[in-house]
Amino acid sequence: MKVLNLYAGVGGNRKFWNAEVTAVEWQPDIAAAYSALYPRDEVIVGDAHQYLQEHFHRFDFIWASPPCQSHSKMDRANCRNKPRYADLKLYEEIIFLQTYFKGRWVVENVVPYYAPLIAPSLKVGRHLFWTNIPNLTVEDVKRPKNFISSGSQATADDLKRWLGVSYSGNLYYGDNHCPAQVLRNCVHPEIGRQIFDHLKP
Repeated sequence: MKVLNLYAGVGGNRKFWNAEVTAVEWQPDIAAAYSALYPRDEVIVGDAHQYLQEHFHRFDFIWASPPCQSHSKMDRANCRNKPRYADLKLYEEIIFLQTYFKGRWVVENVVPYYAPLIAPSLKVGRHLFWTNIPNLTVEDVKRPKNFISSGSQATADDLKRWLGVSYSGNLYYGDNHCPAQVLRNCVHPEIGRQIFDHLKP
């Protein structure tokens, strides 16, 4: 199975996938950490949104976790943040996959501060999932034990242990200087495994 893992981060969702994986991550140091964790994957440093449009037809399964910050309740509640537009590439990708992609796909994001513009297929903890995997229900995707919420005070080391990922030093998204943010953005490997296992006949 050929899998495309978009907005790959450090690859929490990908940990238990037995497949040929191409990962796309725009930030080089995060892509390097992913590559060290999954050395057999093809890792592309680039624009996942553009890559999807140009290469979707090469894959059997596509997972996309577009940036969630502009949709997040926590981001909007932070009084230091200026009002901004929600990044609607999330919905562009859902519509694109619904319309053009013949394989199976998942788009993941946070529960937003507004009513979702396209109804999600399922909600698991703080995650919404849009998918065309038949018969996938919330009963099929259980939250892992000792679930750490996005609002917790868990440190980067706490999150590394919980996710079962390891890399040295700290990684940061742009000007966000919280070393735990890259890890908070991960989908837990058990959730990724349960969804991926549902693809099997």
